[in-house]
Amino acid sequence: MAKNGKLRKLSAGKVTILKLRNRKGFAAICFGNLTEGRTPQQAFERLCHPLRRIGFELSGSAPKAK
Repeated sequence: MAKNGKLRKLSAGKVTILKLRNRKGFAAICFGNLTEGRTPQQAFERLCHPLRRIGFELSGSAPKAK
């Protein structure tokens, strides 16, 4: 958590969305955190929880998959 208790805003551009080749779905990666989901949006939404633990809050919508 942030030192003052407030979450810092993080733009969606800092998140990398990848198509998983050896399985169904997508992965979202940001600051060493990796989450998986069936859609890019689901993987992006699942990334909110680990980022909140380190003091960040995601804003915007999921970027396009690479």
